[in-house]
Amino acid sequence: MQEGGVWTILIVGGEPKAHTSITKCLEDSYRLFKTPSGLEGLALLERESIDLVLCDQNTTDMTGVEFFQQTRISYPEAIRVLVTGNTGHDDMVRYINDAAVYQLVAKPWQPEHLLLLIKRALESRELARRHRYLSRELKFADEVLRRQNNNMTSLLTDIYEFDKLVFSSASMVEICNLARKAAVTDLPVLIQGETGTGKELMARAVHFFGRRKNHPFLAQNCGALSPELLQSELFGHKRGAFTGAISDRLGLFPAADGGTVFLDEISEVSPSFQVALLRFFQEGEVKPVGTHESQHCNVRIIAASNRPLKEMVAKGEFRRDLYYRLRGFELEIPPLRERAEDIPVLAEHAAKKYATSINRRIAGISPEVMQRLQAHTFPGNVRELENEVRRMVALASDGEFLSRKHMSPEFARLFPVTPEDQRQPDFLKGKSTLKEKVESLEVHMVTQCLLRNKWNHSRAARELGISRVGLANKIKRYKLDQREA
Repeated sequence: MQEGGVWTILIVGGEPKAHTSITKCLEDSYRLFKTPSGLEGLALLERESIDLVLCDQNTTDMTGVEFFQQTRISYPEAIRVLVTGNTGHDDMVRYINDAAVYQLVAKPWQPEHLLLLIKRALESRELARRHRYLSRELKFADEVLRRQNNNMTSLLTDIYEFDKLVFSSASMVEICNLARKAAVTDLPVLIQGETGTGKELMARAVHFFGRRKNHPFLAQNCGALSPELLQSELFGHKRGAFTGAISDRLGLFPAADGGTVFLDEISEVSPSFQVALLRFFQEGEVKPVGTHESQHCNVRIIAASNRPLKEMVAKGEFRRDLYYRLRGFELEIPPLRERAEDIPVLAEHAAKKYATSINRRIAGISPEVMQRLQAHTFPGNVRELENEVRRMVALASDGEFLSRKHMSPEFARLFPVTPEDQRQPDFLKGKSTLKEKVESLEVHMVTQCLLRNKWNHSRAARELGISRVGLANKIKRYKLDQREA
């Protein structure tokens, strides 16, 4: 479906006169692509997002059945409707079996019949999509309940797991203990943290450890839609409310009645939508676009932001009253660089998960790999770590240890951080003179700056406030390039 809720239909084959008739019949309600050729139709399917294909049995280069035989595997989501003049029983059975068509349309067709058939077909497709989505959510919830019944996650233990979150740091233990307390209430939860720290996983854990766990958990990225589309997506709309609204749409709030709606990137919503969301907090009601009738929804809101809302409120970029409504409980997930003790646990967990997904046995992660991982600052946080581990697992052979040769160049060039390095910086360890301590401090600062900037000398020099020549001299003096190697 295209932006604005307009379905896209591809018309393949048939005579030019039939194309004109079909276009007049459908152009007011749908986005259309037309071609007399089956090969061109296949190319359009590859380039465009097509919801329904209306194909004549006669195209310029193949039959309609042959066309659908090629598309049923590659584009299974597209509904297949075959237009044919031959509607004998044996032919109909063969067409249905060979091409897996949704419906046959006999010639001569009637506009009213064609419109109704396409409308019902697209409605069925949308219902099937929602059914698959809800089925995945129910399967996820059943897994959580099974683990709870086995007393595997009833309390935080030395394994340090909170649903799908894995950690070992004291800061994450504290946050997850607070999240468990928040889960058993109906208060809104505001989760803040950098991109890739696991805000949606935290939101799911709060939902599935709460009293609403048997009801839907629906998520929406607020930064991906315009204010009008966001309001339609969350509150719903009535048929005819705007161009392309060809049927009523149930919003996420009514669909999640009794459950939880997760609003990611809440900091990106417009001032007008902030007002609409504040009204929902106050009244517990939503008003679908295109109607004056309000609908009551019993929904818990969990919001997330990668920008500090408190600072946005101070700058006048976010409503203060909405901010206080959202932060019934406030959870701040620290970036991975501030909890380096979580890196080994997360790396082992990711390696096991991805190895299992591709049916590969990994013997473990070598110490040199773990030390280099801990030397990285991870601007992409847990997501960046998982991507690196996934790449290493893909490169490793069955039964092999993950070693430095499997790491991407960015990580392989890092020099290891030893346990002694993690305890305290060099300039505080065993140096007797002021000169030695100052030199150790300089080595530490230059090294960390180079790591943060991925050994880009220009950026590192700017950050340190020295020239590139000055930085090059320090690298040469302290032999930092040899440590890099």
